[in-house]
Amino acid sequence: MAKSDAAFLQGLHEHALKKQEAFFANISNRLGRSKPLASAPAHPMKGAPAFWAEVDLPMEDRIQLFMSNWQKAGGHTKRLQGMAEAEAFIADFIAQTQAKHLIMQDQPELKELREGLSAGTDTDITVWNSQGADSVAKDELVAKAAGADIGIVAVQHAVAYTGSLVVTSDSTRGRSVSLLPTTFIAIIPVDRLKTKLGEVLRPFDELALGERPAGIHFISGPSRSADIENDLTIGVHGPGIVYALIIE
Repeated sequence: MAKSDAAFLQGLHEHALKKQEAFFANISNRLGRSKPLASAPAHPMKGAPAFWAEVDLPMEDRIQLFMSNWQKAGGHTKRLQGMAEAEAFIADFIAQTQAKHLIMQDQPELKELREGLSAGTDTDITVWNSQGADSVAKDELVAKAAGADIGIVAVQHAVAYTGSLVVTSDSTRGRSVSLLPTTFIAIIPVDRLKTKLGEVLRPFDELALGERPAGIHFISGPSRSADIENDLTIGVHGPGIVYALIIE
């Protein structure tokens, strides 16, 4: 590099540093400080404070807090006594909405519900399980999910403080079941309702790499999108109606 080029680049560097100093000085002035801090402030704590790990709400408080936060995000909730009540609620929802196509995860906890809906409704029910399927069969399952009126999943966890559902995916549990249908219905066994998100995340960290799910998905209400003018639209990129059914 020619000497003149090196001097030119050095000049640009010094000019950039002066602009940076002026920028931070302006911020310090706005904050009421005489000058920028010489170094970053100390951070003696990493992550949540120790007392937060000890916070654990009683079950009734968890249920109430989750329901409140889920509803604030635009979702619907129901407390039901057993899967028989869940089946009755979903069958009634199918009748009211005239749903024709339903897709469910291949989960043992949904077997009783699936058999009941198959016998009690005329709705076409697809069970997601792409294990061993070829690419054509997988594409057909995705198409079924995209055309479904209702998708049903038994969630791995629900979190009271964030009003979130936690759903994992792999070949037997496709993420399309919760992402693509018009309506999403989450089945939440009450013992899977946690107080804090950390309770859910730590066990995933402890899993060996080969034991981890293909995806971990957090769902907090219906799909929503907004353009540059903040015009909010519900259900453009996913379910516009979401139900969280807490099974006690």
